[in-house]
Amino acid sequence: MTDIEIAKQVELKNILEIAKECGLTEDDIESYGKYKAKILNSTNEKLKNKKDGKLILVTAMSPTPLGEGKTTISISIADGLRKIGKKSILALREPSLGPVFGIKGGATGGGRAQVAPMEDINLHFTGDIHAITSANNLLSAMIDNHIYFGNELGIEKVTWKRCMDLNDRQLRKVKTGLSGESKIVPRDDGFDITVASEIMAILCLSKDMNDLKERLGNIIIGYNKKGKPVYARDLKAEGSMAVLLKDAIKPNLVQTLEHTPALIHGGPFANIAHGCNSIIATKLAMKLADYTVTEAGFGADLGAEKFLDIKCRNANIKPNVVVCVATIKALKYHGGVPKEKIQEPSMSGLEKGMINLYKHIDNLRGKFGLNVIVAINKFNTDTDEELRFVQDELSKRKVQSSVVESWAKGGEGAVDIAKQIVELSKKDDEFNFIYDLDEKIVEKINKVVMKVYGAKSVIYSEEVTQKIQKIEEMGYDKLPICIAKTQYSFSDDPKNLECQESFEITIRDVELKAGAGFIVVLTGQIMTMPGLPKVPSAESIDIDENGEVVGIF
Repeated sequence: MTDIEIAKQVELKNILEIAKECGLTEDDIESYGKYKAKILNSTNEKLKNKKDGKLILVTAMSPTPLGEGKTTISISIADGLRKIGKKSILALREPSLGPVFGIKGGATGGGRAQVAPMEDINLHFTGDIHAITSANNLLSAMIDNHIYFGNELGIEKVTWKRCMDLNDRQLRKVKTGLSGESKIVPRDDGFDITVASEIMAILCLSKDMNDLKERLGNIIIGYNKKGKPVYARDLKAEGSMAVLLKDAIKPNLVQTLEHTPALIHGGPFANIAHGCNSIIATKLAMKLADYTVTEAGFGADLGAEKFLDIKCRNANIKPNVVVCVATIKALKYHGGVPKEKIQEPSMSGLEKGMINLYKHIDNLRGKFGLNVIVAINKFNTDTDEELRFVQDELSKRKVQSSVVESWAKGGEGAVDIAKQIVELSKKDDEFNFIYDLDEKIVEKINKVVMKVYGAKSVIYSEEVTQKIQKIEEMGYDKLPICIAKTQYSFSDDPKNLECQESFEITIRDVELKAGAGFIVVLTGQIMTMPGLPKVPSAESIDIDENGEVVGIF
């Protein structure tokens, strides 16, 4: 049975009922039909004096192209907490159309552990990502319009890119202004995917509408003839962009198939952006429930590191427990087993693959100082021998673990890990950031690359060094860093899965995101506009004669 077929068997509750379960009234929400709603900004003020619940962060070992089910695990844990009598809520990212029609398919969980309505969430949802696209491209239009009508600000170099929420490698570099009109100046330009747009990061890191407007105004759109930055506020663009985002800033309320409330809001990628849902949604969720389950994208070296070093600093929060998701097939993949043989019952590659998992655990527990438990996401191809081996090896290192059957059993399959999370959340931790904001930019980069990734050294070109110096001279050296890197490896080479040999990481470029409040550090061949795979998911997505969507998984 497919995910869509399973979802259609469940009768969802009216979103007003879900809101009431959270302690919200009809006056706190705006309904988008029967099963979706936005929570009004005024609700945050109303709940500001309420005690925060505990925060559970779900991350993972380094992923594979096969998918490890991190969102599925997150959903089942929230459902599992409710099964044992705890008031829980989810705080997740919104899916991007890029991966939905690309390689990944849907991003709403799977099997019995889904958020719903899954077709709506995976497609246009409540229009948040489209609003971000419009705000981004409005700024682009205002930049070129200003230049057309005399360029009073003396803009010489435009660094701001257009965006769209689809994978389209053909748009990575384009030439614009080719109409031949007298005052239009052709120039090199390009597109990012919307979820890599600075405006997506700004929306997710803003605390309220005033903070959003200030951050939008702080966007650097380019540089003038004296090499000084030109800001969006110089173009008087922040107000109109904020108007386009006035609804997008409100968190979206939906539910799981087991009717656990879920806030789904914001969706930056973790390999090219900071990979976390919005601060507004996370902090609101912590007021609405005793346990908030949230997720950081891709492996712990990417999403979790950025969640901790960027989001936690901005929001003044920290997780009480970190769940690190592992699968038998991912362990085999990182242990050198060929992809076509991964699902065959075999102990081959498991021991070597455990090294990847140990590294993530050591980072989370040893370097960040957090309470960690491993969720082994069970697939029907896994054998008891394989599962026992992983749990025994983790036990030798005094690492708690649980086999989770989220896809097949939903919350019932996560009862054991839910009980362990409750007990683990009572323990003290020694939370640390990987770097201090007062450190030099290079020192911050080096600490993440060498302490978290395990590289022996970092290579900087002369051009990158000069760009870093310029950022420091502009007074932005105290910002956190956001490293764009392949998700498949600790290194910057997606084929170096095992990372057994010492490796170096090359910094290809740095980009100041003054509005978002971080510095993007690009490594390897990472692209901010992905491409479609040879056989994209779009080929199997369709609508049938009854108007039902098929093919999203």
